Amino acid sequence: MSPGVATPITLADIRAAAERIRPITRRTPVLNSHTFDREAGVAAFFKCENMQKGGAFKIRGAANFIYSIPELDRARGVVAFSSGNHAQAVAIAAQSLGIPATLAMPLDAPRTKVEATRARGARIVNYDRFREDRVALGKKLAAESGATLVPPYDHPWTIAGQGTAALELLEEVPDLDAIVVCIGGGGLISGSAIAAKSLLPGIRMIGVEPADGNDTFLSLQAGKRIEIPPPATFADGLRAQIPGEITFPIVERLVNEIVLVSEAEIRATMKFLLTRLKVLTEPSGAVSAAAVLFKKLPPGLARVGVILSGGNVDYELLSSL
Repeated sequence: MSPGVATPITLADIRAAAERIRPITRRTPVLNSHTFDREAGVAAFFKCENMQKGGAFKIRGAANFIYSIPELDRARGVVAFSSGNHAQAVAIAAQSLGIPATLAMPLDAPRTKVEATRARGARIVNYDRFREDRVALGKKLAAESGATLVPPYDHPWTIAGQGTAALELLEEVPDLDAIVVCIGGGGLISGSAIAAKSLLPGIRMIGVEPADGNDTFLSLQAGKRIEIPPPATFADGLRAQIPGEITFPIVERLVNEIVLVSEAEIRATMKFLLTRLKVLTEPSGAVSAAAVLFKKLPPGLARVGVILSGGNVDYELLSSL
């Protein structure tokens, strides 16, 4: 887990991504709450990517990727597969450049995310995530039009863009003991770990997964990438079935540990954040905070950065809380 081990992405790449995406992204606020700190037993500093353009951190990686495509290739458009947040991000970045975007989205994707993606002018192709391979579908759609496939996490351009969230957090709060990040495919935690360990080699990186979507947790235990069945977790942004080929080795080297949270803990944390902090998160966005609130972190930590990854929640789910 030495931070000195070489990775495909460097701090310089993340700094370059920060400049590249500056025109389209927001520098999201860092908030804290004495009530949360008292309950959790640590001082927590929330990087509010739920307030990011498109409602999630995904615009960072998608914009860095799309803005890095050579212009001649870019003109043919982009394709992506996503349950929602990456889809919205790709649609926003494509719209900013006036290029076409096609998004493969699962039939059970949250309605608000589908509607927001369509509102950005994207073409949506639905698929059944329990029966169809989204990667194969994405490649097929890209091949049909000559468009560029924009990976949601497993590419150096995407990872470098995602790492800008932790870079901003540490610029504002430089004396953290740890950063807590949710894990789907691993792009956000990979980029965050590279940025954080480059700036503060002793900082602890803690990943969090839903117990019902624990592919990275199992993969680390096995020492190799493990594929799980389609996860049933309601944290739809964290339903990856296998860690990325690029992200997993980074997680192996730079992430200190991964903890799991239950569906009930995620729901309780969403409610706590909304009623006490007045901060709206989606299930995926609340996962990292749930690990802190329910004391899943190792002992000895005093100041903890927490990335709230997104805030795109269906109204029906919100009312059920």
